[in-house]
Amino acid sequence: MSNRLNRLIQSYSSYISIPWMKGLADEQRVLFAVYHKEDELKLRARTEEFRLATESAGHTWLELDITRLFPQWMAEQKYREDYFEDPEFLKSKYKVFTRQSVELLAERIQNEADEDTLVALVGCGTLFGLASVSDFVKQLALHVPGRLLVLFPGEYIDNTYRLLDARDGWGYQATAITAEN
Repeated sequence: MSNRLNRLIQSYSSYISIPWMKGLADEQRVLFAVYHKEDELKLRARTEEFRLATESAGHTWLELDITRLFPQWMAEQKYREDYFEDPEFLKSKYKVFTRQSVELLAERIQNEADEDTLVALVGCGTLFGLASVSDFVKQLALHVPGRLLVLFPGEYIDNTYRLLDARDGWGYQATAITAEN
């Protein structure tokens, strides 16, 4: 078992057990559990521990795995064969992909979540090169009545999030939970 993941889950358990404040802005209700990209498969094997910590703290857990979101979206595209032949045409559709994906997830959240629900976003590394994780999270957070936990394969340094090996990152007001917390 990874010591880093053990510490991350311990930090998360401590944080999630603190009573939730009401009336926070969308970004203040977002949590990023930041882990090394090399630990992706190990983390996925341990999401149950995050769920148990959440439920032990008296909250409902709703997991949204977006790993297959892009391939499913792509399969529904009328011009998908053209996109495969010339992927440059697809770049103009990335914002549409994000919007439509968030709408799809928002429908599920609306049906299954309330203000005591933690919505866990799994697989955001699959957005790399396709969509801005910060835009995706900002749009999705609007629909989450409780808390949004983003399981984030990357780095959090000097209030900046970097997905995978991205050269640049972005600032975001979310709470970062790391193995170092």
